[in-house]
Amino acid sequence: MGGLAVASYVRILEAACPPEAGGCHPGRMTSTPPDDNVADLNFQSFAAYAHRRTSELAGDVDLEAALLVLTLHRAASTVVYDLESSVHRPAGWSWSGFRLLYVLWVAGPLEARHAARLSGMSRQNTSTLSNTLERQGLLTRSPAPDDGRLITYALTPEGTQRVHEAYRAHNEREGMWAQVLTPGERAGVISALGKLLAAADDLDVRRRD
Repeated sequence: MGGLAVASYVRILEAACPPEAGGCHPGRMTSTPPDDNVADLNFQSFAAYAHRRTSELAGDVDLEAALLVLTLHRAASTVVYDLESSVHRPAGWSWSGFRLLYVLWVAGPLEARHAARLSGMSRQNTSTLSNTLERQGLLTRSPAPDDGRLITYALTPEGTQRVHEAYRAHNEREGMWAQVLTPGERAGVISALGKLLAAADDLDVRRRD
């Protein structure tokens, strides 16, 4: 984790329970200041540091849950950034652009609302993105014959060819990451993350429109 991200995270923790206001749990607050070299920590070291500081700042909180979410977010962000910077930016689109193009590649033409849902984006973001991809000659936007308010997205022949080529490079990069884990670990991660996603149906989870 970069120094700026670390500093921002520490400021968030301190803002939630400022020491000058007594903190959330005054009896458990300490006067230990942040380490001078905190900005030089790597992610794993910072996770341990954050555990200690969070206990000091906020008291009795679920640190295991915090570490789970922090690690999950950091791992996903690291992999996505690598894929975007090594494959998709060179191909001429963003990670979000690839997600929309990929959905249309595997599913065929879709109404805008369905394309947005399946690519995990809001309708507004998908609409803005589709305008850019249309200008690049990668997809078309056409009104439905029976309702001009409904827009259908479809890949152009060029878009189809370029997504196919990009996906091969994308998948090779995925394989690089997957090889870090043993087959059993990969199966365990897939199962655990699938369980988290399935739980969204039972929890009060905020979703994109």
